[in-house]
Amino acid sequence: QASRLVELPYSSFDDDDDDDDGRSLPRDAAERDPGVRYPEPPKMSPFSRCVRYLAFLWNLLFLLLGLLILAVGVWGLLAKSPLPGGDRGVPLSSDPMLLFLLAGLAASAVSLAGCLGTFRASPCLLRFFLGAVLVFGGLEVLGGLLLLLARRRLRDALRDLLLLCLLRYQEDPDLQFLVDEVQRSLQCCGLESYRDWESNPYFNCSAPGVQACGVPASCCQDPLENGSVPNAQCGFGVLGLGMAAAGAVAHLGGCGVALGAWLRGQAGAIAAGATTLVLVEAVGALMALRVLRDITAVRV
Repeated sequence: QASRLVELPYSSFDDDDDDDDGRSLPRDAAERDPGVRYPEPPKMSPFSRCVRYLAFLWNLLFLLLGLLILAVGVWGLLAKSPLPGGDRGVPLSSDPMLLFLLAGLAASAVSLAGCLGTFRASPCLLRFFLGAVLVFGGLEVLGGLLLLLARRRLRDALRDLLLLCLLRYQEDPDLQFLVDEVQRSLQCCGLESYRDWESNPYFNCSAPGVQACGVPASCCQDPLENGSVPNAQCGFGVLGLGMAAAGAVAHLGGCGVALGAWLRGQAGAIAAGATTLVLVEAVGALMALRVLRDITAVRV
């Protein structure tokens, strides 16, 4: 009797252990059997790690550049924001700073997706980055082809844009800065000739202000008085002078021909810059594609 009482607990626990071992035998045996070899996920090679770091740094650089462009656009829009109760000088849709804002926003969003996709090993973000880069590259190539095939229409569009800049010279500080830089660097005045400034409501001879019958100071032959001090009034009254007298004060030739000649001279540099930009985007896309392939191989 005593021996049976001793054996019952032993046999009972033994049966329970056998049942437990029977249920967990495959897992325990698989974990403890040194003869069983499990397939290990492939590890990233040193080259893959290097590509991943380079892809992250590439996206980080363009993220900072995009944020800088975005900051310039926001600053330009806020600097020209109307005072309470006042009107905005130029419509927002035609403000040049809006291009900086949109370009910076797009570059920042795409670069941020590339950074996070590379850092977090996210295939979704990397696919979004690749798609965006392909779209941007396709638009750039399409724009280059249109530039070659529709040069005459683009020339007319550029002429209309310059005429619009003349009409809105005082309304938008950005357009004013752009027109002054073009006239000063190319030594020209107006679109076809200095007489084009008569179409501006402030420089027209019938205008009531002090700028009537004048041209901007950037048209002057010598905009600096005594060689050092800018003379903002050097163009006053030029439109009321004769051809010879006006030529002694201001440049008479228009900027349309001069700007066209400058663009033709810079065609090689523009093409090289556009090609470099496309190649840089292609390198970023290839690195992201390699990172995406490595991530997919490791997870499979």
